Amino acid sequence: MSEAYAMTATMRFSPSLWTVLKEDLACVFQRDPAARSRLEVVMTYPGVHALFIHRLAHRLWKTDWRFSARLLSFFGRTLTNVDIHPGASIGRRLFIDHGAGVVIGETAEIGDDVTLYHGVTLGGTSWNKGRRHPTLGSNVVVGAGAKILGPITVGERVRVGANSVVVKDVAADRTVVGVPGRIVDSFAGGGPRPHQEHIGGINLDHNLLPDPVAKSIACLIERIDMLERDLADLRHEPPPSEHVGQCRTCSAGDLCCEHESMQRELN
Repeated sequence: MSEAYAMTATMRFSPSLWTVLKEDLACVFQRDPAARSRLEVVMTYPGVHALFIHRLAHRLWKTDWRFSARLLSFFGRTLTNVDIHPGASIGRRLFIDHGAGVVIGETAEIGDDVTLYHGVTLGGTSWNKGRRHPTLGSNVVVGAGAKILGPITVGERVRVGANSVVVKDVAADRTVVGVPGRIVDSFAGGGPRPHQEHIGGINLDHNLLPDPVAKSIACLIERIDMLERDLADLRHEPPPSEHVGQCRTCSAGDLCCEHESMQRELN
């Protein structure tokens, strides 16, 4: 809770609106190699449009111009296909990439330097009037289609894999993948975070996210192979033939099995 309180206090004493908007625009060039000019970003980036509109709507919301804030937010959603409630607290330098389908609920809190891809939902799980949406720390990256639901806290520098569903608190410096979201090692194979120094400490290499389901299946396959060999020894039979080549059902090469031979036996 101390992390959420510190983040809320930081946003409460935020700089001027003009300064925040300039930072929102500048961060696009740090995280999107397709951005070529300020004019292009201002005119054609729906995520930037949605964020600019929300900055204005949020200030109206805080000054009790609630209907005007909701009306402006509705206009922004119609224009950009990004639904941000004017009550949501968003830190500095948020980047919404592509923008389509992003939903941010009323009591959501987002720290500084956060990156959201398209289809992300920061949603609630109850009808309570109080806090019912997630809190994201600084430098969080949420992959495309991911859902973070409920009044949970996601710590700083957390990465959420694409299409993951997170329903529990996540400590800082963790990686979450799967449905429901599971905490895994920061990087498959370990080692330093590639390209991190070039984009302000934000890592976008989703291809390095480990797959806990694949690891579990690999362990099961290895265990089955050991049991088959033990059974062959007990029966004084030759060991089962080893699979040669790569299974057609496994493009990664670490989950190979005798799929073709099993299919022939079933047929």
